[in-house]
Amino acid sequence: MKIAIVGLGVAGSYLMRRLAQDYEVVGFERQPIETFKAVCAWGTSRHEMNRILRLVDFAFEDYVLHEGRYMHVDLGREVLHIPLKGLCTYDKHRLEMDLVKGLKAFYGVKPSLEDLVKRFDLIVDATGVARAYLPKIVGDEVIPCLEYRVDYSGAPPLEDFYIKPFPDDTGYLWYFPLDNGSGHVGAGDVRRAHIQHVEEFMRRHPGRRLVKMGRAIRFTPPSRCRPFVSGKVVGVGESIGTVFPLLGEGIIPSLHSAEILYETLPDLNEYERRILEEFEIFEDIHRLVKLKHIGKLSLVRDFPIIYRAFTYMKNREERFGLVIRAGDLRKILKN
Repeated sequence: MKIAIVGLGVAGSYLMRRLAQDYEVVGFERQPIETFKAVCAWGTSRHEMNRILRLVDFAFEDYVLHEGRYMHVDLGREVLHIPLKGLCTYDKHRLEMDLVKGLKAFYGVKPSLEDLVKRFDLIVDATGVARAYLPKIVGDEVIPCLEYRVDYSGAPPLEDFYIKPFPDDTGYLWYFPLDNGSGHVGAGDVRRAHIQHVEEFMRRHPGRRLVKMGRAIRFTPPSRCRPFVSGKVVGVGESIGTVFPLLGEGIIPSLHSAEILYETLPDLNEYERRILEEFEIFEDIHRLVKLKHIGKLSLVRDFPIIYRAFTYMKNREERFGLVIRAGDLRKILKN
């Protein structure tokens, strides 16, 4: 089977390395290699990343930039100090480039669907929120984001992970430490006040802006991102909604979706079934967050959804990289 992977971000680069063990694979990325940007804040769990990358003989430890001790969650009247269990930042850019090194990958190109259909048996849409080769999603929901990589000349404003949720949990501001006194400063907000929040943080904590990244992240859960398959095209990662709705975190869910595709090929019906099963909880959490957005979340009436979200995360502390405490979740949802 000859496979094209379009989009060489987190899901596409990993899947290319994984599939190359068994198939003829060609990768395509629209960004030129000289200006390639690995978007997102580069935060993830070292435990789960170690487990996944061992499948392609990569050592995640080689890419870790900062391992945190606490996530400081600024609720305004109170700051929560959540202990961490492996949450770290890593050199996402270098890892994505290394995963495709030595493989047949073309940068700075955006092949047409017609050309891909003629040349390949299967086309993997790993284009993220663009979903460039699959039908548009009816009622798609995306959250606009802005982020800077900032050099603080060895004197960063904060020593560890920091987030400030916005009212009604419409988004949050983040500061994620990298290495050598640098960090990612960004925000995403349903109400589109993200630029204002980032600029306000930068006025309080000025530094040299190295890289600017503006993009949207998909908020729509996988159950609402069908079809996953259209003709010869199959989606992975954010193109099919693998972003955890409560946190806006997509690295590990996207890698999970890529691994599921590897495990189920060539049975795409089984792939769809496995995806819906794996990410079923995302539908509940999406509903919870939407209720919070419109001010209709009740900690009493909606307790069953909240409890499912809590137990899902509590049972996967090392996957999320932080200690999950009921009191913290309650305070965040009441904020």
